[in-house]
Amino acid sequence: MSEGNQRRLTTIVAADIAGFSRLVGIDEEGTLAAQRRYRTELIEPLLAEHHGRIANTAGDSFLFEFPSAVEAVRCSMAVQDGVAERNRNVAADRRIEFRIGINVGDVIAQGDDLLGDGVNIAARLENLCEPGGVILSDDAYRQVRDRLEIDWEDGGEREVKNITRPIRVWIWSPLGSAAEVPMTADPPLPLPDKPSIVVLPFNNMSGDPEQEFLADGLAEDITTLLSNLRWLFVVARYSAFTYKGQVVNITDVGRDLGVRYVLEGSVRKAGKRIRVTAQLIDAADGNHIWAERYDRVIEDIFEIQDDITRNIVGMLETEIASVEQVASLQRPANLDAWTAYQRGMSGLANSYDPAELGQSIADFETAVSLDPKFAAAHAGLAVSQILFAFWSKIDDENRRDLLAKALDIAKLAVRLDDRDAWPYAALARAYLFNGDIAAARQAVERALALNRNSFQVLYAAAIVATSTSDAEHALSLLDEVGRISPRSPFDLVLKPYLSSTAYLTLGWQTHDLVHFEAAFDASEQAAKQTPGVLPRINRLAAAQCLNRTEDAEAFLSDIRTNYPDMTVESYRKLLEQVDTHAFNDWLFGVLVEAGLPEK
Repeated sequence: MSEGNQRRLTTIVAADIAGFSRLVGIDEEGTLAAQRRYRTELIEPLLAEHHGRIANTAGDSFLFEFPSAVEAVRCSMAVQDGVAERNRNVAADRRIEFRIGINVGDVIAQGDDLLGDGVNIAARLENLCEPGGVILSDDAYRQVRDRLEIDWEDGGEREVKNITRPIRVWIWSPLGSAAEVPMTADPPLPLPDKPSIVVLPFNNMSGDPEQEFLADGLAEDITTLLSNLRWLFVVARYSAFTYKGQVVNITDVGRDLGVRYVLEGSVRKAGKRIRVTAQLIDAADGNHIWAERYDRVIEDIFEIQDDITRNIVGMLETEIASVEQVASLQRPANLDAWTAYQRGMSGLANSYDPAELGQSIADFETAVSLDPKFAAAHAGLAVSQILFAFWSKIDDENRRDLLAKALDIAKLAVRLDDRDAWPYAALARAYLFNGDIAAARQAVERALALNRNSFQVLYAAAIVATSTSDAEHALSLLDEVGRISPRSPFDLVLKPYLSSTAYLTLGWQTHDLVHFEAAFDASEQAAKQTPGVLPRINRLAAAQCLNRTEDAEAFLSDIRTNYPDMTVESYRKLLEQVDTHAFNDWLFGVLVEAGLPEK
């Protein structure tokens, strides 16, 4: 046994508040204030009277120690009587009621804290208890059966988690018999009007109490970063941590907290390696939506924590948005604002086809008509109009008008919610394509400051960097997207197209054929995924720079067939509202060399 740890035989009392998460969901401040009053006005005075002490607390749970089983039972009964008295004039759905389990057993004392099977058994008994009642282990019952005049009911032998042998239990019910008291389920909390999630405490699988801080830190950091997603309802850490150390049913968690999604995970450390697992579950049916494992070598533990947290949050944004978008397409035609918004995002994310983008514009317009203060929907409308202007065959005047309207809409989105990164990301793109580079950079920096874990924000930053020839920064931002959200819906087209432009820029700046090879591969990937002309322009330019004559001729033929009106001059007009710099002039010259008509 390590120095400072002591074994002793003692009486352990485990107590918690029944339905605490539900009570917090109804009235968080009132419930926490009532919990504090119970501790200071009832529990602590009774502990002093019966020679007990608080060994540990966690959320809604308490661990007490007594030198005598008789005093432990007397104190527990007095607590239950005092709670019942205070609940006389409280509505049934607002009452605080305790469950209490008592065991006599061998424990390990670490300072004031208690560990070991003796503690675990008391905690498992408390889980079996009904609100207002008390359950004893057989070992505790033998100490009090001839000393206290209490009617105990023999509860038989019970199998409990992580205890090898069955535990015989003795039950006291506030109404005299546990069998006579029906266990009615608390009514479920209603789901919020937007996607909702709780991040449960991560399990420490290392067997090392010192690693508990890492497990708790991950859950807390993920909760904090998810709260930056303004379209997502995130249950507070305090409520989530009431489940710490418990074996939970995910559907019950969803029901108790009123959430659709539950994230759970674990941390395991072995030597200098650490493994973190995380899984996203649909609380409605218990189905797994996403799961991932992260293996790292420990060097800087806080850097690892930050890295894994960002990866998990980035994936959650993508996965939850994808589920919501699919669900929106299955809902009836009489849309609410959220459903219309998700339909718009589905078209925005998965297609650069003008028809799909036109439908997205219509969906976003429906959303803002139903909820004029819906900032995210205004941001989606602005971005869909920008994309439509560049991926559809419209004349220059209509393109300029559409981009100007998109800028006004993006400004409105920011005014409606200046704490949401998504409207700032939309505003950055709108400023960029209306020729105000300085304002675009300022807006994207604000978006990054608000939420650097959003693939929408990182893509907006990459677009600004690419359009201003800051190629290395653009590639770095695209790499960030790949790390935190490798399956984001923009990966099929936007990421390859931006990468091809950045690599072309680097090739122009360095005269290094390696960059042109990378541009060729990326533009090939983008051109296969969309009918748009922009990836095909990059593909033609990369082939020309590599002197791939046959490829260049085939790519030129493809552009003439599908975009017969495309000329260097029309391409110049397409980009004229973005800052014109030397890279564009060089690119126009390459396209002329490849055979694209000048006018």
